[in-house]
Amino acid sequence: MSRNIFITNLSGHDQEFEIHGWNNNQNVVVGPHQTFTINAPDGSSGAIIALHDGHEGEQAEITKNGWGGNDFIDLSNIVGAGGNMTVQQVNNPATRKGDPLFMQHLNDAWHRADAGTRQALELCVHRDNNDNVTRIDAIKDWPALENFVRTFADGKTYIGVGAWNGSPGNANDNNQSSAAQGNTDIQVTYNDGDATPPTSQSAASMQLQSIEPVQHDVSSAQVGGPGIILRNHRPVPQTYAFYNNYWNGDGTAGANFDNPDPIITVAGTDSLFVPLPESFKGRVQRGTLLPATWAEFQIAADNDGAAHGDISLQQGCDGAATVASTDGSGRFNGFQNDIVSGAPEAAVRYKADGTRALDTTVGNWNGGPNLAAIAWENEQVGQRRAYIVGGSGTDDVASANKCLAVDFY
Repeated sequence: MSRNIFITNLSGHDQEFEIHGWNNNQNVVVGPHQTFTINAPDGSSGAIIALHDGHEGEQAEITKNGWGGNDFIDLSNIVGAGGNMTVQQVNNPATRKGDPLFMQHLNDAWHRADAGTRQALELCVHRDNNDNVTRIDAIKDWPALENFVRTFADGKTYIGVGAWNGSPGNANDNNQSSAAQGNTDIQVTYNDGDATPPTSQSAASMQLQSIEPVQHDVSSAQVGGPGIILRNHRPVPQTYAFYNNYWNGDGTAGANFDNPDPIITVAGTDSLFVPLPESFKGRVQRGTLLPATWAEFQIAADNDGAAHGDISLQQGCDGAATVASTDGSGRFNGFQNDIVSGAPEAAVRYKADGTRALDTTVGNWNGGPNLAAIAWENEQVGQRRAYIVGGSGTDDVASANKCLAVDFY
């Protein structure tokens, strides 16, 4: 059996992780407020290590379904630190390992330290111009650093080398290797601030967190430049309409509802590449009728030249959709589960062709906002995965190669 390891970056910047044991031992960069999913078969072991300016830092060490059918997880700082990280079984905070405010506690201890302690740590504690600690070297190489870290993090993280090569190690370190009960998904959380996993997530939203970006075969899709890889997950052909905004400026856009260009048909369970000009800023939806799920995107943003996209349910929902990068960064967002067929009737509006869909949440066509649709979509998807009521809080997906993958389910 395979389980998932979720690597969530709660910080406001890209964070690179070194992966050992999974993901073909390839590093991943997780965007701000994004989650990267790793498939972890039973019996597999490995580590997820945060990198800071190329230096290894805090690491989550994981064995899936090990001795006794239990997961074994710990959080270690023996090779360094530069951020905050925790690891736990999903929805089981009792299994949490790591200090979610390690760097804050480190800085407090540093500023309280006497002159002798600071002098002894001068070469292994790296600071900015304000004397705040930005990174520490490998604790295993600096006995004085190990003693210092134990003053604020003893029992919260692996600090020393533990029981190894005949050494009994430190009892509090050894306790970090205790088993978590049973075999389930694992949550690794990184942040510059508090790395405590969000506790307000419902079971449904945690399930949505496990979606994995579809692996797009870019060569077979014959990508020729800027554009969209469009995938139809339904078993029959589907038509998709691209709408370029009438105008854009100052963070606003003139939505185009009546002039699709192009209109593309994709065969059942197939995909194709749709070339688009770099000036394209708009959306693609299934067919031309509302209500419909929108994949909103631009091909080349003014600030970084990259493609950016998200999923929106503001003009309705006629099925799940995801948007993903194709530049190898692993960024993706959206949802894959069917939220239309089981929705309460109060949230539903039928298209002109009789297709069942969820009603608009903004009310700028065919009446006011549908409050039942808003409530249902917040419960089943959440604002982080798709725009439900606009504003903010939905994760942006960027792809430096000016090409996004959009999947309709």
